[in-house]
Amino acid sequence: MLNLILDFGNTRYKLALFEQDDLIYQSSGIELNTSDLLKLKLDYPTLKSTIFSSVIELKPDLKSFLLTDFQAIELSHLTPIPIQNQYQTPATLGKDRLAAAVAAAMLYPKSNVLIIDAGSSITYDLITEKGNYIGGGISLGIQMRFKALHHFTGKLPLISQTYEQIELVGKNTEESIRSGVLNGLLHEVDGIIHAYKSIHNDILVLITGGDLKYFDKNLKNNIFAAENLVLQGLNFILKYNDNKKA
Repeated sequence: MLNLILDFGNTRYKLALFEQDDLIYQSSGIELNTSDLLKLKLDYPTLKSTIFSSVIELKPDLKSFLLTDFQAIELSHLTPIPIQNQYQTPATLGKDRLAAAVAAAMLYPKSNVLIIDAGSSITYDLITEKGNYIGGGISLGIQMRFKALHHFTGKLPLISQTYEQIELVGKNTEESIRSGVLNGLLHEVDGIIHAYKSIHNDILVLITGGDLKYFDKNLKNNIFAAENLVLQGLNFILKYNDNKKA
């Protein structure tokens, strides 16, 4: 049986097809239309179940199609999940953070896991060896830091992203901004990892998100790249709910 997984972010969506736990198809884009889903159903006739997570308001026709033409789950804080969510304000918890925590617990059972999602913001999330999601932290992402320096100062230019290693000493304004933002963020993330390791010295560190390749190459700590962690978590949640119905 195939599962359709949809993750709608602020600027892009991600779409994936899972056969059990195997990712067999993946795409992403700016806008998803009902016609795209109709074509997908024609290409994969056994496709019936879907879960969708969104931080934006979906187009009414798209949402209606998902809810009527699929056995659909719209992820919320009320959706049953296979871990214990101990966040004090579950309704405000980002759905991507929750899905990533589920994936970490399922992929690495009986392990303490720190999840770092390096996207528009940098999030840190802790799942314990007992399968309890505790919480974490939220910080500014790379591009957000560049934009803040440009927006809140009179003369600093807006710098574009790069994944190259940056020298510590910038020789001009652009290099200095890159050094301050990128080297500063690397030390921040390494410091946060060390702080979590002081609590759980056996902790496993996973990194995901759009900027993972920069951190994967440059962090000093031993980390594991998990590019599709959120999609995997959504698939685990869908399977968990399907099994509850069986």
